[in-house]
This record gives sequence, structure tokens and C-alpha cells, in this order.
Amino acid sequence: MTCRRGAHRDLRGPRAVHLSGPQSLAVVPVRDAHRERRQVQGIAPDALSTRRPPEPRRPGPGRTPGPQPVHEALICVALPALAISSPHGQLTGQGLDGFYRGGRRLLARCRVRVAGADPVPVQGRMLGADRARFVGTVRTAADAGPDPALTVERVREAEGTERITLRSSAMRELKLVLEVALGTDLAELGAIAAGRPGPEVPAGVHAAGLRWSAHGAHAVVTAEPAPDDALASTGLLCWEIRLAPGSSRTIELRVHAELPGGPRRPEPSLRGRGAPPPWGEARAEGDDPRAAALLTASLDDLKALLLRDPGRPGDSHLAAGIPWRCGQLAPAEALWAARMTLPLGVRLAAGTLRTLARTQVPGPGREEGRIPGALRHAGVHLPPGCTGVEATLLFPVVLAEARRWGLPAQETEALLPAAERCLTWLRTAVGDGEYLADPVPGGPYRCEVQAHAHRAALLGADLLEAHGRPGAQGLRDWAAALRERFRVDFWTDDLSGGRPVAARTPDGRRIPHLGSAAAHLLDTGLLGSGAYALGLLDATRTEQLARLLGGPALDCGWGLRSLGAKEPGHNPFGHRGGAVRVHETAVAVAGLLAAGYEKEAAGLLRGTLDAAEAFGHRLPEMYAGEQRTAGSAPLPHPAACRPAAVAAAGAVQLLTALAGVRPDVPAGSVTVRPPRTAPLGEVRFTGLRVAEQPFAVRVSRLGLGMVEEAADGLQLGV
Repeated sequence: MTCRRGAHRDLRGPRAVHLSGPQSLAVVPVRDAHRERRQVQGIAPDALSTRRPPEPRRPGPGRTPGPQPVHEALICVALPALAISSPHGQLTGQGLDGFYRGGRRLLARCRVRVAGADPVPVQGRMLGADRARFVGTVRTAADAGPDPALTVERVREAEGTERITLRSSAMRELKLVLEVALGTDLAELGAIAAGRPGPEVPAGVHAAGLRWSAHGAHAVVTAEPAPDDALASTGLLCWEIRLAPGSSRTIELRVHAELPGGPRRPEPSLRGRGAPPPWGEARAEGDDPRAAALLTASLDDLKALLLRDPGRPGDSHLAAGIPWRCGQLAPAEALWAARMTLPLGVRLAAGTLRTLARTQVPGPGREEGRIPGALRHAGVHLPPGCTGVEATLLFPVVLAEARRWGLPAQETEALLPAAERCLTWLRTAVGDGEYLADPVPGGPYRCEVQAHAHRAALLGADLLEAHGRPGAQGLRDWAAALRERFRVDFWTDDLSGGRPVAARTPDGRRIPHLGSAAAHLLDTGLLGSGAYALGLLDATRTEQLARLLGGPALDCGWGLRSLGAKEPGHNPFGHRGGAVRVHETAVAVAGLLAAGYEKEAAGLLRGTLDAAEAFGHRLPEMYAGEQRTAGSAPLPHPAACRPAAVAAAGAVQLLTALAGVRPDVPAGSVTVRPPRTAPLGEVRFTGLRVAEQPFAVRVSRLGLGMVEEAADGLQLGV
């Protein structure tokens, strides 16, 4: 077995540009190439503030460039376009600041000065996944006291637009000079993210703005209205503005890439402004208003991450995350996101499956059917794992569950050969052995990989049997034998009741550390008639695992730690060594609810909602696993993607798990089994989709479910 490196880029480490997370094969200390200096700007009653945001600094001699921190950045996304800004709103060219399109920085500097002064930052916040608003104030000579009479508002959009509005509250007319200093290096996002930006490119005057050309790329900024003066040598556009009392004036800048000769460069994606996503308008409402806010923000993020195949615009999938992983397809993350958003409809799952089916390794040979994927760092205790293996095992699972949610029979049958190739690869990869090993020769048998393989075998058998294909019983027999062996080989007993082990080596040595990956043992998958597939653990050990997942070693109060607090090598900022990963917390909550452990699920759910509120309901892919204390807030991870597909989709799964919807569209039925404890009180979901028709469900404070809207012909059960 081999694992293709470079299936998509990782930009978070100087040696990790061909991996799938903020990791590299060698654990390398990450040091910032430079840290942003922040100045507190005040208002002096007798002088104008002339302080500016700090100038960019290059790494000093002997300093290793490293990934730029993004935890405070405001990132606007409308793929393939991005706009990354510091909270003060000035684009200084420092770090990742700038407008991007197709992975290249079109504009790095956009600094506004009014009457010779930088606006004092007041607020910077997101208006949506693709827009941010920045407000500042400027004192002028007309101000008699400490109160500024001039407000500067900047609305920045990912697709390359910035509107600068000056509003006057002065008692007399103001005569001002507005200066906008522009510049760029036309560097690639990968180099900038690794702390290696390029030199600034000289500008030339172009129509009502400026133009830059280098590295075969061309960027143009145009202004409306046209500036009164344009200085190419300094990249400066100037306007002389007169503001009557109570009036305002708006300048609009547009940034775009251009081919030689003038026409705009074609977009690599067909997303386009206003393009409808492959799901409906889902909404949540109820006693806890955070549920509605989180679902709305998550759907906004998912739409921003949506990509369409230019050759097949009907096939869409999600980019893994911004800013590090928005380029090539990340198969495991795309499939996880499609699976967790099945309550919104099956169109995203269908497009993702079709896209990945085209990447399968062709036959004949042992690798036939495998989906290529990059290596992913697995922490200090295990070697890197292969995301391609994970994606190959997820493929038949997503197809089988999409069929239950209402994927039409014709589309299911078209994808069935690709699922069969995945299942054939699984049986070939296991061979005469007992477990599915890592792709690296001599690699360990990972706990979660066995869970993925077991689920793929059971749901794959269900899929094959439903379509009269051979091999279903063989897969079930193998899964049953795996359960018997696993319960002995992957469990260690102790005085507290025992726990699963993270992995076993081929020679039988156990790697015992405990982390959030154990939650995958509860993720069993949906079969017919609203039933879940058998898990790898028996009832006693499932109860013990639920106790562990709800205990303080793993539950930090904001979600599940990726490595328990008492384990050697625990690091609250380690993305596989102690940080909270939203995706695995969502898997744990859904699995615990399905297994009937509502108390433990409710604790993780509420903790994640609290964390989401602290992040403005836009969950990053991970954050620090610091123990929660009274009055504390979750600490952001400086290299976490935000938005991230598995975090936004995980939020959808967290919330929709409260409804307990279990469809079996081929059998014409849907069952609703919400948790009896109603952890968020009354909650109502509208705009879900079952059988590709609107579905609405209400759960009362007593945990009783009521279907309010469903497709005709579905038999309902509660």
C-alpha cells in the first residue's frame, strides 16, 4: 500500500507544504517569522493622532520563516477568492494580509489615511462568511474637544471589492484629502503562509487606478469615482473631498486579476456570487438561541467553502479550510463534511462522491479502488496516517447513508461500482491478516482505522445486498470476526474499568494513550428501518468508553481533547496532542446519543456551544484543550483553519443529532428518536431534507419529537 503525498497542500509548516494538516512528517518547532506589533491608539484633545499600523518586517538573520498566525485575522471567503485582514482593517502587507484569487495575492497593501492621519480603529467584525466591516474615527482641526467628528467605514468583500465611506458629524464643511496607499508582491499563498513573501512589485497607472505585473500575473485596482491624483511610484491614490455637515462620501475599489490585453482572468471555480448551494434553507429555533446562531453561521461558512468542478459544474464539494487548505481536493475532509450534512440533503454527498470516484486508482493491482490522499501527522505517539485510506473507507459509508436519506436509485447505482472497488480494496488490503494496517510498511493497526473499516464493511454489505450484488455476506462475516478480535486486542483492563488502546503494532505491542479518536468506536452508521450498525465494542465496554469521553481527562469543558490530559506528551495546543477538534467532538456527541448516553453527550454539546459563542459562532477546526474554569474562554489555536469544512459540518451534525432523524427512504419510512433529556430545551428544525423534500421536526422540552413537514408517502414513526 502506498499513500500519495501532495494530494493537497498544507501551508502551516515550513516543511509541510505537501501534507494535509498543520503537520509535517518530522515534528518541527514552529516559530513566527515576525510577530505583529500592536499599538494602542488614543485621542489627544490637542493633537491629531498620526500613529500607523506597523510596517512589515522581514525575518532577521538566523530566524526560520514559519507559518503566520491567523487566529485574530478576519477571513472573508468566496472561493476562489479570499480577503484576509487584521482587526484594525488596514492591509499593511504584513503576514497574510491581502486580497487573493486562485491562490495568488493580488493586493497586499491597502492603507487609508484621512487628513494626514490613520483612522483610529474602533471595530472590525465579520458581516458574513464573505464580508467584513471595519470602523475607525479621525479627529480633524474642526474638532473642538476629544470627540471625533469623522467616521471612516470600510466594507471589504472576498471577491475583490472595498467600499470606503467617510461620514461627517462636524458642524461645518470639512475639506479633506483621502489617501489610499496600494501595493502587492503578487506572491503565491503558499510562500506567504510559510513566511516567505516576495518583494513588492512596482506599480503603473492604469485607467482609474493602478496595475502590477510580475511572475506572469497581472493585478489591477480600479476606483470609482476616479482619483484626483495617482502616483505610481508610491502606489498612492488621492481624492480631495468636501463634506457638508451630516453628509457622507463613498469611494469603491475593485481588485481583479487580468490577462495581458485586458480581459479578466477566468475563474477556476463556477461558484459565482449568489449561486445556490446544494442544500435548502435550514433553520433552527428554540429555547437556546445559540443553536440558531451556530447553524446560520455554519451554513454560511459551508457555502463559502463550496467548490464546483469546472468540467462538471453539477458536481460540488467542499474545500477543507481557509487559509491553508483551499486548493486541491482533500478527500477525507470532503467526505466527512458531506456525511455530516446529509440532514440538509444529498446533493453535496452525490457531487463529492462523483468527484472522488474519478480519482480512484485504476486496476488491476492491489491498489485498485483506493482513493489517493496525503499523509496526516498523528501526534507524538504514532507515525503519520493516510487520509486516502480514511477516504476509501468513508466512500461506501457515505453512499449507503445518502441512499437512506433519499439519494435517487439511478444515482446510487451509478456510484455503486466505485463503492465496490473501495470494498474490494479493503478486503485486498487486509488479506490474510486480522486488521487493516497503516500504508507505511510495518505501520501500526490504528483503533479508529479498524472502526472505519468495520463500518465500511457493514454499510457496504447493506448497500450490496440492496442492489443484488455479491459479497455482502463475506463482508458481514469479516466484520463479525473483527469485532471478536478487536474486543480482546484493543482493550486494556485497569482498576477504573479499562479503556481502548490507540493502536497495536504488528508484533502485538499496545500503544495505550487515550484521545478523541476513540469516539469513532461509537460511530456505527445508519442501516435500514432507523437502526444503527453494530459497534466494535460490547455493551459493557461501550458504557465505559462513554464514561471516559464524558470525564475530565478528555472533556476539557469546551469539547473533547485529541489527547487526554493525563497522557504523556499532552499539549493543549497540539492538533493531535490535546487540542479540541470540533469534528471528533461532533462524532462523539452523535455516537453517545445513538448509544443512549445522553448525559455525557449533553455535556460535550453544551461545552461546544459555549466555545462557539466565544468564537462568534464561527467554529475553527480546532482550539486549545485548556481546562475550562469559571470566567474563562477557549483559547484559539494560531494555525487553525477558520472557516473549516469539518468544523462547520460538525456543527450541523451536533445540532441535528438533537432531532434524532433516522430515515429509510427506500423503505418509505422515517423515524424520529430525539434524546429524552432535551439538552437544549425545545428546539425546532425547518428546511431539512428527507427524500429531497422539505422536512421539519420539533422536539419538546420533554424530549418528544413531532414531525411537522415531510414528503408525501413517508411513513412516520416517533
